[in-house]
Amino acid sequence: MSAAQPFAGADEPAFPEDAIEVGRVLGAWGVKGWIRVQPFSRDPKALFSSRRWFVRPPEADGPRPALPQGAPAMPPLLRITHSKEHGDGVVAAAQELGDRSAAEAMRGARIFIARSSFPTAGDGEYYWIDLIGLAVVNRDGAALGTVVDLLDTGAHSVLRIRRPEATEATPPAEAERLIPFVGAFIDDVSLAERRITVDWGLDF
Repeated sequence: MSAAQPFAGADEPAFPEDAIEVGRVLGAWGVKGWIRVQPFSRDPKALFSSRRWFVRPPEADGPRPALPQGAPAMPPLLRITHSKEHGDGVVAAAQELGDRSAAEAMRGARIFIARSSFPTAGDGEYYWIDLIGLAVVNRDGAALGTVVDLLDTGAHSVLRIRRPEATEATPPAEAERLIPFVGAFIDDVSLAERRITVDWGLDF
């Protein structure tokens, strides 16, 4: 049957300015062109929020998987026709992936979704991407640093905070604070003011 369907250049949408990387393609699933995707969040709702998945190849310094002989080129956009959770990941079918060879050619691809297409978060819920870069202060107004990443421990998330006094020479263990993102320590999150207020001392 058919391999990847060609893109019409005039119809191809531009890569969104608010694109967020939400997962990676692990490989083919089945023989009909479905792919297996590893989401970057325990809740893959961002992947399900849009039928247009923008694609970028693996990082230049990462491993480059060998593609099957005659495999089609990696399309810049996947127009998703079906997607569902499967185990600890997601499987999906796209118009551009007509067979297993086309799906195998996607291995390692980085999947991006426009941030504007994400579902609205519920009260007290936040997307990780919206927390990164926020300033963190304690109840006394003392600056604790800036959120650089979050860790998923399974039970809850943990803020990785770069201390304001850290320099390039500061050892990693001394340059960061780790604060559990739970109600016992998080007093307030203001996305508008780009600030998180916490119950946390400067000596931790």
